[in-house]
Amino acid sequence: MRATRTAARAASPRRWYTPWLYLLVPVALLVVFTYIPVVSMFSYSFTSWNGLSPVKRYVGLDNYVDLFTRPQLLQVFAVSLFYLVGAAVQIVVALYFATILSFNTRLRNLFKGILFFPYLINGVAIGFVFLYFFQPGGTLDTVLRPFGVEPHAWLGDPSLVNTSLAGVSVWRFMGLNMVLFLGAIQSIPPYLYEAAALDGASRWQQFRHIIAPGIKPILSLSAILAVSGALAVFEIPFIMTGGSNNSETFVIQTIKLAFNFNKVGLASAAAVVLLAIVLLVTLVQRWLVPDERVEMS
Repeated sequence: MRATRTAARAASPRRWYTPWLYLLVPVALLVVFTYIPVVSMFSYSFTSWNGLSPVKRYVGLDNYVDLFTRPQLLQVFAVSLFYLVGAAVQIVVALYFATILSFNTRLRNLFKGILFFPYLINGVAIGFVFLYFFQPGGTLDTVLRPFGVEPHAWLGDPSLVNTSLAGVSVWRFMGLNMVLFLGAIQSIPPYLYEAAALDGASRWQQFRHIIAPGIKPILSLSAILAVSGALAVFEIPFIMTGGSNNSETFVIQTIKLAFNFNKVGLASAAAVVLLAIVLLVTLVQRWLVPDERVEMS
């Protein structure tokens, strides 16, 4: 027995590094492809560089001053408001379907697959599909014609384009939020529903007093993702409009600064500003709605 303890003590000092061996590769990838590029982005934001020249001229805070004095900056943030409203609608609809499908609904597995399927489709494919959907005389106009709605240039009219693009984002990402909510709802102990049913609680009362408090952490996460996604939206508007007709987002503007106008320093400053805004919004949200351990009993 004593020999066994001695051997265990002798072996234990050699085992402390074992978890770090498993973490070595993912941490190395994280540092190489995330933290080092972020540090480089910060350094580029203080330079005037075209992305190709070996010389980077230090300009200090001039890029940030230039960025905040551009009238286009406020315009792209106004565009983000459309996606923020769309994200709020997306969360409400996803929560509704997750609640309905968490109960014993007929063909619920089929509906889960149907609602989640758009998230699995490539974003480029979705962009091209909805280009035909929104074109004048296309699918949407054909559906609305029996209701007396005249054909519209949904992507050509500046007053309609952002609403149309935000609607595509709602359709695509609603299934992801639904799955997150559904998993959180199904983690709630079933006996709480049984007790509520015995007390005569309606579905709405079960949602208000059991489901909503039980999935509060996931709701908080979805709110953070909604705000950051609304600020950093890129794929769908870039494919469908290229940022034309007042549909340019912050990320599209940054891409154009870097690759169309060869202003990598200014684009890096824009990326730093976006990162700071997302972090600030996250901190404010954490402060207003702090994480709390949910005890369902």
